[in-house]
This record gives sequence, C-alpha cells and structure tokens, in this order.
Amino acid sequence: MKKHSAFFVPGIIMVGLVLRTPFAVLPIVLSDIADGLHVSLSSLGLLTSLPLVMFALCSSFSPRLAQKFGLEKLFTMVLIILTIGSLIRIINLPFLYVGTIILGAAIALLNVLLPSIIQANQPERIGLLTTFYISAMSLSITVASALVVPIVSATSWQGLILALSAICLLALLVWLPNTKHNHFLARKGKNHPIGALLQNKKVLALIVFCGLQSLLFYTAVTWLPTLALQAGLSKDATGILASIFSLISLPFSMTIPSLTARLSARGRLIMISCVAASGLIGVSMLLIPTSNFFYWLILNLLLGVAVSALFPYLMVTFSLKTSTPEQTAQLSGLAQTGGYILAALGPSLFGFSFDLFQSWTPAIIGLLILTLIMTASLFYIEKFDKIL
Repeated sequence: MKKHSAFFVPGIIMVGLVLRTPFAVLPIVLSDIADGLHVSLSSLGLLTSLPLVMFALCSSFSPRLAQKFGLEKLFTMVLIILTIGSLIRIINLPFLYVGTIILGAAIALLNVLLPSIIQANQPERIGLLTTFYISAMSLSITVASALVVPIVSATSWQGLILALSAICLLALLVWLPNTKHNHFLARKGKNHPIGALLQNKKVLALIVFCGLQSLLFYTAVTWLPTLALQAGLSKDATGILASIFSLISLPFSMTIPSLTARLSARGRLIMISCVAASGLIGVSMLLIPTSNFFYWLILNLLLGVAVSALFPYLMVTFSLKTSTPEQTAQLSGLAQTGGYILAALGPSLFGFSFDLFQSWTPAIIGLLILTLIMTASLFYIEKFDKIL
C-alpha cells in the first residue's frame, strides 16, 4: 500500500492560500503603495496584469521541471522562490515589479501541477482535495480583501507585503515534509508530442474553454464596477456588488469539485447546462444599462455563479479526463498557457472597444459571442470520458 505523507493535505490547503492572495489584494491599496513610493498611480498599472502574463509564459515549463526535480521537491523550490519574490517587493519600485514577476512565474507552476500532484498521491480523492485548495484560495482572497485596508492603516503597505510573505513562508514550512515523498513524472512513453496535442480537437476545445472562462472572469472583475457606475449606481452600491461577486465563489469552490468527480456524465451535463445558462443570461443583461440596484444584484449573482463554478470544474477536469499524472501535467500546462494568453487580452480589448466605439454595446456583444463559444467548447469536452 502506498504510504502518504501526513502533511500532504495540510500542504495542499496552504498552497491554495497563496495561489492568488499575494498579488490579488494589492489593487485595493494601490493608491497607498503609489503614495509610499512617491510615484503616480498609473505607473503601478502593470501590477495587476503581470501575473497573468507570467501565467501564460511559464505554464508550459511545468511538466519538464517536474520530470527533472519531482513534484514534491519542485513545489518546495517554487514555494521558496514565491516567498522571496513576495518579500523583495518592499524594497523599491523596481523590486516591486521584479517580485511580482517572480510571484506570477511561481504561481503559474503551482497552478499547472496541483492536479498532477493530487493524482500522483491520492487519485481516489481528486474531487475532495481540489475542493480543499480552491476553497482555501477563495477564502483567503475574501478574508484578505477585508483585512488589507486595516493592515495598511495600522502599519504601511510594506507591512501588508510582510504579512503576505509570512503566509507564503508558512505554506513552505507546512509543505516541506512532503519533499521526502517525491514523485517524478515519466520522461518518455506517457506524454504526447505538442504538435499532436494541438491537432487533437478535444485538447483545442479545452484550451478554448480554459481561456474563455478566464477571460470572462477577469473581464467581469475589471469592468463590472465601471459598467455599474456608468449605469447610475453609487460607489457604495458598486462596492456591495463587488463584494457579493467575490463572496459567491466560496460555496461553489466548496461544492463543484466534489460534485464534478461524483456525478454521472448526465449529471455533469445538467450541472454545466445550468452554469452556462447563468453566464449567458448574466452577460446578456449587461446590454440593458439600468440604474436599478436589484437588477445589477441579479446580474452579479448570475455572472458570479458562472465564473465561480467554471474554474473549479476546469481544475477537476484536468485530472478526471487524463489517465496519468504525466498527462494531467501536460494537458494542464498546455491549456493554461493558451488560456491565460486569451485571458490577458480580454480586459484590455474590452476597454479598447469602448474607446473605439464610445459605447459598451459592441464589447458586450463580443463578450456574449465569446461566452457562447465557451459554452459550445464546454459541451464538446463533456462528450468524452477522456481527453488524453
């Protein structure tokens, strides 16, 4: 019987805590950081997009690094780099950017290899362990978002960075004992050539789905508050809606992975039909620029349900629709590389469309079309028991 590390599950949960929080909460106090560094707010604009760019650039390297170092040892190395990258951000503006780049690269590797490391260690608990780390990720962002302003007010923006770095260090310390249970990904025989993968319609459909669900999420996070404000809602009302949009991820991150793993093919089809319908209706509602708060509440709930359910579904799918940890890592790396390239373009193109047409309607129609394509790719993926 395979022996499991007693620190594996706590380690997975701690990794979940640092998957987004070290960079995702900084926009809340961006003006404080700008004041502290004596720079303009616009000069910090790249801080929100750099991690996405690094996700796209670095995801494809994950399988090869896991083949060389082993999964658990690589996670330890990445968590060390993550902690250093987070900490050096307190030094000055150049190091703030360098640290953010390091964070993005490190988190990209963790993103890709989490499904593989779960499959390699406890393949019978894929749904449950995916629930654990995605719930930890969602909960940490929610709690941290509420605490960042009090922390910065009581200390400084450097105090916030130190607190975030301490969480990264704690994740490293909890994970460290897992290193002696190292799993290597096979170098030959179980992987597919990249060229062959890119000719596989099922793989291409997964890349499209991965990219468009990320694009929908990041576009919604970036532009929903602006759309609500321009429709006539107050800043307070917009803030409440943003909190609801964020909080709704918690119940779905706790339930979707296990549901996806347990449900029959027909059950999964019913579940994704409801999720897809929620997203399509939510995007369609953006075409009506009303100032009614309850209208925007329903809109945020529908879009929140869609984006909150699709990400955990995707992470479980990497494991369920492959046969080995090697295939899981390869598929996850390829899909997330292509996916984050699409996701990084979404918010920028949405804003550029408004500048071009002086209306949100063309951008919303474009987003609706992309949501339809995402839905079609989602249903296509579910036609098959395995992608690889």
